[in-house]
Amino acid sequence: METYSLEADIVVRYVTAHSFPDGVLAAHQLLHKLIGKPDGRKYFGISFPNHEGIIIYKAAAEALKKDSEQLQTLETYVIRKGDYIYADIHHYMKDVSGIGKTFQNLLANPRIDPNGACIEWYLNDTDVRCMVRLAD
Repeated sequence: METYSLEADIVVRYVTAHSFPDGVLAAHQLLHKLIGKPDGRKYFGISFPNHEGIIIYKAAAEALKKDSEQLQTLETYVIRKGDYIYADIHHYMKDVSGIGKTFQNLLANPRIDPNGACIEWYLNDTDVRCMVRLAD
């Protein structure tokens, strides 16, 4: 487990999965369909429990000024600047369940922000950074 300092907020546009974990892939596929060809933006997965303890999952992409009108109609979320504990997973598609196991380990840290979320930062096609914000 390492610490990463996110220097500035990241505003993202997202599609909410119809369920977790079953709807995650479909949410990412829809988001990529709306965006079109790759354009250098950052991609994320954001998850947190609602007041009933059900996991809400959002497939998200960095909001850009050049976003189409269709993308601009999507809801936004702010990934807050600050310090995050994280672990990178290489070749995550070989064992997608490793993402959940990694977050279980990160969430055991007593210093996490109780109002934060689990952030998957897709660094490229094979690697993901699992991050949880630390309390201020």
